[in-house]
Amino acid sequence: MRLSDLQNKDIVNIITGERLGNISDIEINKENGLIEKIYVYNRKGILSMIKTEENIILWKQIKKIGEDVILIDKNI
Repeated sequence: MRLSDLQNKDIVNIITGERLGNISDIEINKENGLIEKIYVYNRKGILSMIKTEENIILWKQIKKIGEDVILIDKNI
């Protein structure tokens, strides 16, 4: 799977059902090459072109990567 494939998927919190946004960036551990964090942006409101909200999701919080969405447990 490519990063571009992941970026097109919606991130959804399985606890609240809230859509958090889409992946804007990832953080990779230099020593082992594994993804540690994903950065999720969500444009909100009328000024969505200007104001964005960013969430940091740990890779261990990802529960399932589906065809259209990535399900996460933000309570971990």
